[in-house]
Amino acid sequence: GGILIGTITSPGEWHAALIKPSFNPPNWVFGPVWTVLYIFIGIAGWRVWRSNTGGLTVKIWAVQMVLNFVWSPLFFSAHRIDIAFGVILILLAMILLFIAKTWGQDRLAAVLFLPYAAWLGFASALNGSFLYLNGVTGG
Repeated sequence: GGILIGTITSPGEWHAALIKPSFNPPNWVFGPVWTVLYIFIGIAGWRVWRSNTGGLTVKIWAVQMVLNFVWSPLFFSAHRIDIAFGVILILLAMILLFIAKTWGQDRLAAVLFLPYAAWLGFASALNGSFLYLNGVTGG
């Protein structure tokens, strides 16, 4: 799913024309980082699903995946930096909630989400900086 979303909504001319913050990484960084993160997200999701099918942690995992998949089309296709920023903040909150809920139940699932939380914290700052530097739609 992540590969499909990334392929459909890859950065284009609009993104290239945006004013970027000084801490914006080169585009080639995102593919390897997301590949590793999606592996960790998948393993964590499988672990909580196996132990608690239909439980709260599975629902939190599913909601964060929906938010994860919604962000890219909002930012790269719809050029709605403002709405994408709101989505990424809610996504970060869901990731932190997942970690908190799984910490006592399945420590490995929680630990697998720690790099995801760190990356989303960075990505949230990046998204917020794009909003500040470029306005709502970057134009």
